Amino acid sequence: MVDVARLAGVSQQTVSRVVNGHSNVAPEIRERVERAIAQLRYRRNSAARTLATSRSMNLGVLSYALSVHGPALALFGIAEEARRSGYATSLVSLANVDRASIEEGLDSLVDDGVDAIVVLAPMTAAVEVLHRLDADVPVVRFEQGSPAGPSTVSVDETLGAQLATRHLLDLGHETVHFVGGPDGWMASDARRRGWQTELALAGRVTPPEFTSPDWSAESGYRAGVRIAADRSITAVLAINDAMALGLIKALHDNGVSVPGDVSVVGFDDRDESPYFLPALTTVRLDFTEVGRRAVESVLRSLRGEAPETIPLIQPELKVRDSTAPRR
Repeated sequence: MVDVARLAGVSQQTVSRVVNGHSNVAPEIRERVERAIAQLRYRRNSAARTLATSRSMNLGVLSYALSVHGPALALFGIAEEARRSGYATSLVSLANVDRASIEEGLDSLVDDGVDAIVVLAPMTAAVEVLHRLDADVPVVRFEQGSPAGPSTVSVDETLGAQLATRHLLDLGHETVHFVGGPDGWMASDARRRGWQTELALAGRVTPPEFTSPDWSAESGYRAGVRIAADRSITAVLAINDAMALGLIKALHDNGVSVPGDVSVVGFDDRDESPYFLPALTTVRLDFTEVGRRAVESVLRSLRGEAPETIPLIQPELKVRDSTAPRR
């Protein structure tokens, strides 16, 4: 560290601030230090650092359903931000979101000596349990559709659904149908709430929801078959991009043109969405940023800083080829 400080022309304390991820370092100074670190191939001694700080330099992640798009990307964001700040990550996956499973998962991470925990279990049942539990370390929760708070991080998914619904109404569609997701997920509730809210604000009829047992393209296809049979439907908001993919395929198979007969909007903006046929209009949610902000929050707690409200990450409507004015 002394060699890095000498090469960068800064104090050893400044080098320490940079390698420990402190924010009170000027960008040009941080860049000089990072260049010196790379040039000298400096690596911190994690065992020595643990002894010096009484910390394990390990963050715990308690997760559920990592096969789902949002939690999977949030986990990637956590791992990247933790690594950048000099922390390792330990993952415990939940088979269920009942109280016993969550308590067991938290206890396992605390017993492993993690310094803080990020919970990626955006389920209504998990939230109810977590609000009644106290952990021995700082905890931040990923709660989709929740209000901004000091211990919750999320994207404003309700606003995202409102943006999508408003886009379709502005194209001249009388109302918007909704292909919903499985019960118990906070994302299902938040996106449904945004769809209903925007229709109510516009004074439009809220049609019955097309419900689905999961987040799959197959469920979207099944809903699409039913939608194709009702030629009065001209606009559909699918709860995620995978369902939109299945929906578009079902409409095509049944002779319904997208967007000529029915406009379709998805949700999430997966990497593949611009390459759907037609390219999918969708709502972009930055789940990687969710993970990054969660790590930032727990690190602030570990530094003894006052809790700060974590702002909601704003959604963005990506208009592509799957939506058009109503004929």
